[in-house]
Amino acid sequence: MSLFTNLLNLHPGNKPREDFFTEIVAYFLSLNNDILLAWLRHHSIIGDDNYSNIKISTQQEHQALASHPEDSRLDIVIEFSTSLSTDIIFIESKIGSTEGWRQLEKYADILSKLPNIRHQILIYITRDYDPKDERKQYCFNLSPKINFFQLRWYQFYSFLKEHASDILAQEILIFMRNNRMSHTNQFSSVDLLTMVNFNKTLNLMESTLSDEIQHEFRVAFGGVIKGAASRTQWKWDERYIIYTHFSPSTWDLRCGLGYFGLNPSNLTDYPYLGIFLQVSSKFGQRPKIIESMQKIISEKPNLWTPSNLKVLPAWSGIFYRKSLQDFLSEENHISAIKLFFQESIKELKTVQEQYFDFPWKGVSIETVTEADKEEDLDTSPSSIA
Repeated sequence: MSLFTNLLNLHPGNKPREDFFTEIVAYFLSLNNDILLAWLRHHSIIGDDNYSNIKISTQQEHQALASHPEDSRLDIVIEFSTSLSTDIIFIESKIGSTEGWRQLEKYADILSKLPNIRHQILIYITRDYDPKDERKQYCFNLSPKINFFQLRWYQFYSFLKEHASDILAQEILIFMRNNRMSHTNQFSSVDLLTMVNFNKTLNLMESTLSDEIQHEFRVAFGGVIKGAASRTQWKWDERYIIYTHFSPSTWDLRCGLGYFGLNPSNLTDYPYLGIFLQVSSKFGQRPKIIESMQKIISEKPNLWTPSNLKVLPAWSGIFYRKSLQDFLSEENHISAIKLFFQESIKELKTVQEQYFDFPWKGVSIETVTEADKEEDLDTSPSSIA
């Protein structure tokens, strides 16, 4: 196990893997400007300019634009200066999650409005395949034009392996291997097993979230969104769930029941299952919700798990959950999991009635449009899952 993995595991609760890795890479590149320049030139992102100064910052915040009402926090910002000009690069990094709602468009708009910049460059680098051809066209149509580049982390891994050998670089390579960021374009034996068993696995999961469970969920919380929307949850947020939301016309307060952590950082980790309640940073009653969540954690620490209850502007939530490993010794996995799902519904209903003093009314699938489903994917509750 790498030093960085050990340090990340010291973080309580949910692991901030993307932010953690961003800080590591940015620090390494700040110490090794020659590797940074060589990497960017290798992908034809910059030319052969003789930069006199390079400044790297992380988690840089930008105020909201008129066309994008939310503030932004950029993973990495790099400023390259010569005696005559300045070039700016924004880097958005993803490991397990995917692009938020119009996130890259927002960053491109911010770039285009920066004054006195010669070249504005936006890099979207991901672990997983996530094509963004339409974002490239959007950037090209801006005035001034934004140069958009899409990379994969396995490309950086291969480059770093060839161009750096110090201890810090080796630790980064180990961390990337542990988090499946060194994968190339070849199918592994695990990939093939997943491929041939996908339908069987999905059928088992669907049977535990059967009509019976959905009925109990609907009775308890007023609605249930399922079907195709649940499939997109698997793709975007590494979870397979039935869910509903409680705030009118938005997704700012919601709960979901099912499977979480379906894309673990290594093959020895088990997914977990149960129920959650989430609130976004935009929800008007968020402070009141957070206060109730903290009280639940304080009074039921052995039952409920917190996530980001003090972090803004993140989604925050509480989980009632168990590891899938806890059910493997049962003779009938399906029955045991369904019983736990029923228990989870009852437990969330109990804390709803005991700790929250406003009515919850869930939304059913009949009242949700396809656009609503897609809007659900713009948040980053993968940081919660």
